[in-house]
Amino acid sequence: MIYALLILLFILVNIMPGFRTGKIRTQKLKQCIKGADILTIYIFASSIGLVFWIVYFCQNVLTDFKGNILAWLLWGLAILVAMSITYWNGTLRLIFNSTQVGLFTKTYSFFWGWIFPVNIIMLPKIIKRANEEAKFENDKIILDEQRAPYRICQTKYPLLMVHGVFFRDFKPAFLNYWGRISDELIRNGAVIFFGNQQSAASVEECGKELAQRIREIVEQTGCEKVNIIAHSKGGLDSRAAIARYGVEDMVASLTTINTPHRGCEFADYLLGKFGQGFKDKVANTYNFALAKLGDQNPNFIEAVTDLTHEACTKFNENTPDSPKVFYQSVGTYMPKASGGKFPLNFSYHLVRYFDGRNDGLVGEKSFPWGENFSFLEPRGDRGISHGDMIDLNRENIPGFDVREFYVQLVNNLKNRGF
Repeated sequence: MIYALLILLFILVNIMPGFRTGKIRTQKLKQCIKGADILTIYIFASSIGLVFWIVYFCQNVLTDFKGNILAWLLWGLAILVAMSITYWNGTLRLIFNSTQVGLFTKTYSFFWGWIFPVNIIMLPKIIKRANEEAKFENDKIILDEQRAPYRICQTKYPLLMVHGVFFRDFKPAFLNYWGRISDELIRNGAVIFFGNQQSAASVEECGKELAQRIREIVEQTGCEKVNIIAHSKGGLDSRAAIARYGVEDMVASLTTINTPHRGCEFADYLLGKFGQGFKDKVANTYNFALAKLGDQNPNFIEAVTDLTHEACTKFNENTPDSPKVFYQSVGTYMPKASGGKFPLNFSYHLVRYFDGRNDGLVGEKSFPWGENFSFLEPRGDRGISHGDMIDLNRENIPGFDVREFYVQLVNNLKNRGF
């Protein structure tokens, strides 16, 4: 009877897990809950099984080695098989369905997580992260459902989201420059277009391309104007488009996100430090890669040069704001290098030396532009990096919901009549 109950319990745990999934909206999140539950059971069951195996050895094998060694080995094999099935059942559910259990952790758990005592040490962290993900994402889905009738991001004019340097706009979710942000805005009523300018060209060249893009959107949709939300160098590209390429009447607002309006002093240093031969070699490597991304005529040196403090000073002198456009800006910072992913954790100290507090790439004093400036003060020591502001790593940051930040930003534009 005991054996039958154990077998039944094993089947129920592995085939019908997840008694907490009743209010969970999506299958992926349900699988996260189920995976976390299975691994929780695995931790306790494997620990109990190991203790039982040791106790059985001490009580039976030591007193009658020949008579009980085979039974002890068979029990050990049965426990190992049962626990291995349970482990992989839970682990594979998280590997294929969780986004917050990162790639490194997934890889580590795949190769090493089943080994005792590594599993006991690392699995609680994985379980906690999966549970937090399921709750957080499910709460967001419920929130969006509740406010769906209000379409709080349905602005008068559509959004034009403009990328920064060394990246192109791609639609697939895993390559989208704006991560999960654009989809969240669309769910709340926004109409979105993307800049599609070259990833590595001068500010003037990109500004010219953006101006043409704005004309295309206005002509195709009859929307009259657009609201631009631009990240990093995209903010400079957008200012150039408005000031010099005849589209100021077609732009209602420009919101720049972590844009180096006053340049990056560390860029001046690097360009002056390295010889022309080295710069040409680096530029050729990047230009080749960027051409594969779709740039027609990539120019790494021009793109970087336009981000220097010297170049931005001249740019600001020659690029007045239009009185017809509402300008505002946003900036963030990281208290320490470890708050950012590579390469921002590497560049952080260099930027800090030349530019002070920074987001891993741009200094705090370079962010402000326009009528309103919002500086996001991070909680704790995690901070908010340059990449976090475009959801680069699709990471749920404690204390900062980047998707909700953009929802409220766009809702504010709507309330302003844009």
